Parts: sequence; structure tokens; C-alpha cells
Amino acid sequence: MSEITLVSVILPTYNEAENIVPLAEAIDRAITLPHEIIVVDDNSPDGTSRMVQEAIDTNRISGLRLETRMTDRGLTRSLWRGIEISRGDTIVWMDCDFSMPPEKIPQLLAKIREGNDIVVGSRFVAGGSAKQGTLNSKNESFLATVLSRGLNLVLRLAISPRFRDYTSGFIAVRRPVFQKIRLTGDYGEYFMDLMARAMMLGFSFVEIPYDNAVRRAGESKTAPNVRVLVKRGLKYLVMILRIWRLRIQKVFGGSIGDHDALPS
Repeated sequence: MSEITLVSVILPTYNEAENIVPLAEAIDRAITLPHEIIVVDDNSPDGTSRMVQEAIDTNRISGLRLETRMTDRGLTRSLWRGIEISRGDTIVWMDCDFSMPPEKIPQLLAKIREGNDIVVGSRFVAGGSAKQGTLNSKNESFLATVLSRGLNLVLRLAISPRFRDYTSGFIAVRRPVFQKIRLTGDYGEYFMDLMARAMMLGFSFVEIPYDNAVRRAGESKTAPNVRVLVKRGLKYLVMILRIWRLRIQKVFGGSIGDHDALPS
């Protein structure tokens, strides 16, 4: 049994004013262990930071914190900043649109307590399901759905069939993992790199199923049009090639950790 003394939940946001406070409240209710909830907002023009600050000022949610980023913004950089300022020995993050159920977090943490270094909420293991985007939906991208499904098939062949959801983004991680691995990439490709490095470094992991729901409010930011789809698809391809280079380095005894990871 591996004990957890403090859970840090990191919520990277951009234009999630309608979702963020209800989500933080749901997370606060779901986690019975000591915890903090860190919203890292990319200075959203819709007032996301203001909504969070109001919740902090009224003490509505225990352990709620806010970091508003005016520069060096982006999903991966915001996640890493959240990890840097977090205090927990176990770190959780997820999307902020209710597509990932807060009530699943205790199951992620239970698997951490069983001794796993990484626990991933997976759409593609038995019992899980992926959302179905539609061509005319404003808040769910059909292109993003197709990209995610196809990309994961390719990644299981290119990296390892032992893992299934390489674009999950719903995860609990023991802090020591980040003493070896720094998140890198622009958008969802960071997760591919994280899991590939974790497997090569021998960290233990497990996937648990969850049902990926349609976002509750707001618009999808993942591949909302063909231009963004192509741009992100190319970055995914570059990351796959980078991962293959890491695998070759490992074969010849090279280092595959990231020297800019958290200090020991």
C-alpha cells in the first residue's frame, strides 16, 4: 500500500467560465483525501479567472488556488506550471469541460495507493467509451474524434500495444515521475511523450475505463477546423518520430529522461 498525503488536482483552462467552478466543486466533493485544486488559466477573455477568484474569496471550495498566466501560455506549459507550484505527492489533471467525470478520481487514486506510479483514465480499455463528435456541433469536434481514434491505433503499433489511450489527458501521477520526466509538446502530444518515456524508464502504470462525455458548455478547442487539425496532426507526427529516436537512444544506452524535470 502506497499512502497519499496530499492530492494536487491541476485544471488548465481557457474560456471555461461556465464549467470551471461547478467542476471544482464536483472535484472537491469527490475527493475525500486531503487535496488542493489549482486552476491554471491562460488569461481567458470570458472571465474564467474572475469566476475562480470569486469562489476563492467566498471559501466555497476547500484548497482552491488560481494561477493566471499572462505570458508563455498553452496547455502543456500551463500543466507544467501547475506541477511546479503544486504541493501534493500525487498529481491529477483532467479536461475542464466535464467530459472526464470527477467521480472517477477516487478510482485513479485507489490504483495509486495500490503502488502504481501512473494511473490513466482510458476510453479504449474494456468498459470505457469515447464521445461521438458531429459535423455540425459547436462544442464537440467530429474531426477531433476521428483524429483521436485513428491516432491511438497508430500509436499502439508505433510505441507499444501495452498501453491504449495515448491521448487521454485524464491521469494521476506520483510526484517522483516528474523528477525524471518533464512535460513537453504544444497540445495533446505531450501525453504521448509522457507515457512513452514512462514506459521506457520502467514506471508502473495501469489504465482504468471511463465514459468520455460530451462537454457540458462552451466550444471544443481540439481540432475545431481542418487547418488546426492538420497543424496538430503534424505535431503528433513529429512527436512520434521523436519517441522513436528516444527508443533508439535507449537501445544504445543513452539517457531518455528530461534534464529540465523537477529537482529531486
